[in-house]
Amino acid sequence: MNPRQRRGLVMIIIAALVAVATFFVVTGYVASVNSQVGSRVTVYRAMEAIDPYTPLSAKNIEPVEVPARWAAESSVLSMSDLQGRRIGFRVNSGSTVSSDMLIPSSSLDRDEREIAINVNSVTGVAGRVRPGDRVDIIAVFGDVPGLPASVKLIDKDVRVVSIAGKQTVTKTTQGGLTEQSVIPVTLALSPEKSMAVTYAAAFADEVRLVALPSDVGVDRESDVEEFDADDLGGKAVTEGQNK
Repeated sequence: MNPRQRRGLVMIIIAALVAVATFFVVTGYVASVNSQVGSRVTVYRAMEAIDPYTPLSAKNIEPVEVPARWAAESSVLSMSDLQGRRIGFRVNSGSTVSSDMLIPSSSLDRDEREIAINVNSVTGVAGRVRPGDRVDIIAVFGDVPGLPASVKLIDKDVRVVSIAGKQTVTKTTQGGLTEQSVIPVTLALSPEKSMAVTYAAAFADEVRLVALPSDVGVDRESDVEEFDADDLGGKAVTEGQNK
């Protein structure tokens, strides 16, 4: 072997030793990082700003891998957990979606329908009603042609499905446009009663929720279901005939 070949062999051996050393250094660094960061999990974040009640899908959320120790347990979800679900408030781009942000899935029976009505801090029993509670729905009719001014029980023992946060809505009145603070409440009703509640929400002066006692087996046979001027000792006059 001539001197040039020996120098070439030495260079090859040195290069191999450097490569092996580099491999072990990189492996050791990666192992060190993994030991500090730990395993990784998949979370989903908003690809763009998502408006309230927009269905979640692959069009507006994307999977991202993050260290498990940095992810909240409620944010470790799969696409099947999120597909079609909704969030009741605006989500900014880049925000991580978690299970506690999602509106609860419907738990309706086959003979139930969901319907939402707007209440306020007074007609909604001052915030004392919670999802899962049972309520009565009463409506105050004061200006419906052909009917006397009265208070009527629309439905009783209605299950509250969900309660959204306060929202501001614009309403047209005789004085023009006004803004009102409302709280949407979703109720589980029979198809027939959902029509009655829809009518009341559209034409009644006021729709109220009445909180019920939590006792099982309460006797409600004596509950009053309608009240008007006759019950006050006066005369119930049909609207449009008392002027």
